[in-house]
Amino acid sequence: MKTSKCPQCGKDTVQDFRPFCCKRCADLDLGNWFNESYQLPGDSEMPEDGDGCDDGR
Repeated sequence: MKTSKCPQCGKDTVQDFRPFCCKRCADLDLGNWFNESYQLPGDSEMPEDGDGCDDGR
């Protein structure tokens, strides 16, 4: 059976923390999302009309 590697440190993953090896690596990854170290591709600008609604308000 092939084991996966933790994306943070490269150790083998543990089922309870998949895809990570431990809570620490999972928390480090979550912190990177909170600090905006990771970004999803796409438009990051807000619409010019303000709220982005198209219902005429």
